Amino acid sequence: MDSTSNPPGAIRRTKPRTSAPGDTTKSFAAVSRVVKETHLLDRTRVFYILLFSGLMLALGGAVTGFILLGDSWFQLLIAGALGIIFTQFAFLAHEASHRQVFTSGPANDRAGRFIATAIVGISYAWWMNKHSRHHANPNKVGKDPDIDLDTISFQEKDAESARGLRALITRKQGYLFFPLLTLEGINLHILGLRALLVREPVKGRWIELSAIAVRFAVYFGAIFWFLPLGMAFAFIGVQLAVFGVYMGASFAPNHKGMPLVGPEEKLDFFAKQVRTSRNISGGVWASAFMGGLNYQIEHHLFPNMPRPHLAKAREIVREHCATIGVPYTETTILQSYGIVIAYLNRVGLSARDPFDCPMVNQFRRV
Repeated sequence: MDSTSNPPGAIRRTKPRTSAPGDTTKSFAAVSRVVKETHLLDRTRVFYILLFSGLMLALGGAVTGFILLGDSWFQLLIAGALGIIFTQFAFLAHEASHRQVFTSGPANDRAGRFIATAIVGISYAWWMNKHSRHHANPNKVGKDPDIDLDTISFQEKDAESARGLRALITRKQGYLFFPLLTLEGINLHILGLRALLVREPVKGRWIELSAIAVRFAVYFGAIFWFLPLGMAFAFIGVQLAVFGVYMGASFAPNHKGMPLVGPEEKLDFFAKQVRTSRNISGGVWASAFMGGLNYQIEHHLFPNMPRPHLAKAREIVREHCATIGVPYTETTILQSYGIVIAYLNRVGLSARDPFDCPMVNQFRRV
């Protein structure tokens, strides 16, 4: 496989080669056969049993530490640990939603719904709907919900419409991105509940609402029973802040700052998934930290591939990209954060105060 030479830490892209029209689609069928023949789509039950068992042990240890510490500000360490543990459980629910854990679809759904609602406290149905639309059209304007306007503007047209406080935030949104992620944990819970309370049919609505209600009753009940009022609120705040930052820091590097696909632009499946996705280097350590999301390109091409097989698939896909001339992007996690911040700040320059001078704004965008 040929690739461009880069200094350490630089973004690596495959060296493009010429290929005839239609080669991309046909050759992807060939690479898919290689993946299947090497059994990279086979389930890895032992891995997921050990992972779930390890996370349950970690959760049990955190609960035990919480009980033993009692009225102590060291409880905030337990809160931070819970934020990390819940994020790791969220990764596992994400994998179940993609049919990576079990062969049976219903078995994956049952596991994913239990983990997402009863353990993490977010709606599985909401996540499935949102994330499925993202996978179908990553970074496509008007199709990918992950680039829709939220507190952060991912498109210039959204930044241009910002006014008042949102405009102030949008102008510096790159620098504010990680501080704002401290509120993302609350946002995820609220969005999930809102999706469950709509009038339209929602699969498993009452199961999820019941599980989430029980989960929060037990969780908040224990916190406010064992801890003084101020410490209890601090505990919840730290846990949600760590959860939000960890979730955002794991999902944001994968697509933010990669090319956007216009509403009318047509790309074949392989080019669409690879060109809009970014891998994070670091091997097994990055995979453990990000729940396999570091292999974002391979995950988008083969969304039901178990986490342990993604590293091997990466070798196959990189070679395939070099052969057909499709850019393959991979960078370090710190570099990816820098790219995301720079991208968001660049988009944020489109935000303006309605009383700003138009001439000044023209120079601001240059």
